[in-house]
Amino acid sequence: MRQRVLVIALLLVAAVLIAVLWAYPRLHRSPVLSGYVEGEALYMASPVAGRVDQMLVQRGDQVAAGQKLFVVDPSQLQGARDQASAEVSAAQAQAADARKGQRPVELAVFDANVAAAEATLRDAEATLRRVRPLAEKGYYAKAQLDDAQAARDAAAAQVTATRKQRQAAALGAREDQIRAADSRVSQAGAALTAADARLSDVAPLAPGAARVEDVFFQTGEWAAANQPILALLPDERIKVRFFVPQADISTYKVGSQVKFACDGCPSGLTAKVSFISPRPEFTPPVIYSREARDRMVFLVEAVPSARLNPGQPVDVQPLERAK
Repeated sequence: MRQRVLVIALLLVAAVLIAVLWAYPRLHRSPVLSGYVEGEALYMASPVAGRVDQMLVQRGDQVAAGQKLFVVDPSQLQGARDQASAEVSAAQAQAADARKGQRPVELAVFDANVAAAEATLRDAEATLRRVRPLAEKGYYAKAQLDDAQAARDAAAAQVTATRKQRQAAALGAREDQIRAADSRVSQAGAALTAADARLSDVAPLAPGAARVEDVFFQTGEWAAANQPILALLPDERIKVRFFVPQADISTYKVGSQVKFACDGCPSGLTAKVSFISPRPEFTPPVIYSREARDRMVFLVEAVPSARLNPGQPVDVQPLERAK
């Protein structure tokens, strides 16, 4: 009888212990949210294939915004850029020439034509003055007076025409021709801008403060077009990722500030929530907390206030629910 009671008591103790072990993780709320630091690399490449002439950084280097990273052989693009620059100069010269009159030597020809026309007019006027009184006295036929008058009028018209030609030669091209010349200048300038951009692409600059995560090519190696030559890890692309239980996700908003801690990190670290996943998921295997396993959670990303190393585990202090 005593043995039976002892067995029953042991079974009851075992059942209670199993119930406690099963219920405790579900009833006890974890004081922290598990997460880790994630870094999104920025891959720098050249738009054209070529030999890496210079590799100016090494793996692990910290670079500042605007710092040159590497240079791919620029000779081909430099030639295209020089050609575009020459085309701009030619278009500008043509536009300036369109606004000018003809050269002095060419204008001198028009001046000579004007002088010749004026001389012809003077000769015709002199002839008319001689013929008119004689025709009035009947010494010349009226037809001769008409011929002299016509010759004088033709000479006067020729003077007017040559003077207009002289004025037109000094004016330059027509307005539509000037606009066309200006358009060619703009077109050549746009081509030069594009050539400058392509030339700068073979010697890219760091877009911001970052750390060189990896270098894939060294000086002298051939890199294909658009193939990453090195990878940067910008400061602004390092984020804290943590997982919030579905029951608490409504507490978190973009812009909210959370506190977190990590091993070897200074105290008082904070991060601002920048993204909340719209889709739930089960806690990923990277989160090893027994209390967090098999829970329905939402991924939350936050920008930390300090520079951290990707892959580093963190503990985030949960936000309190609104009452």
